Amino acid sequence: MTPRLDAIGVVTSDMAASLAFYRRLGLDLPAEADSAPHVEAALPGGVRLLWDTEEVMRSFDPGWSRPAGGDRVGLAFRCASPAEVDSVYADLVAAGHRGHLEPWDAVWGQRYAVVLDPDGCGVSLFADAP
Repeated sequence: MTPRLDAIGVVTSDMAASLAFYRRLGLDLPAEADSAPHVEAALPGGVRLLWDTEEVMRSFDPGWSRPAGGDRVGLAFRCASPAEVDSVYADLVAAGHRGHLEPWDAVWGQRYAVVLDPDGCGVSLFADAP
């Protein structure tokens, strides 16, 4: 058997805040998940996105500590158009999330922006340029 990518994990210090952020990006996450220590969401194509609280991490890895420095894994959300990149970025920033890189036309042919999730992880928004 060949291993296949099945899940991507996010460790969060505040489950409710993290899930609220990702709901704004279109993920269907039930409200009752806000108080859970572990949450899973099925994504198109069968891959799952998982959230665990820092306490869950320490429960099985007592030496675990919050990473310092840059992102270790980046999530990227494809938007339908360059205008949607601008709109989603503006919506997230207006909702109190920190913008990291305002939308710009990247040299590789995409409209691109980066906003930080509640734990400070960069989340890219992009669309193909017309």
